[in-house]
Amino acid sequence: MRYLSFLLTGIFFGIVMFKSEAASWFRIYEMFQFDSFHMYGIIGTPLVVGVILVQLIKRVPLKSLDGNLIHFFPKDRSVARYLFGGIIFGLGWALTGACPGPIFTLIGA
Repeated sequence: MRYLSFLLTGIFFGIVMFKSEAASWFRIYEMFQFDSFHMYGIIGTPLVVGVILVQLIKRVPLKSLDGNLIHFFPKDRSVARYLFGGIIFGLGWALTGACPGPIFTLIGA
């Protein structure tokens, strides 16, 4: 039953990605050309929601589905590795024209 919920969530995510045109090469190209705000909205909305939820989880002790408390551990403050990773990720995304998020949606489409 648990895996069925994961499968249904993935199918729903794929449908949302396809319907929002996040898997469209033309939308990704428009984003990198700064011609359209559409993709920035798709990327920015979960980013803002994620930041808010992480702050909420840090303040209110919540448990995972397994019953364990959710902990956030501090990470090393190193700008170089984040810049390097972001540049590699961005170059790969720009050169292929495919975001790794909807890759299975692209395969299914």
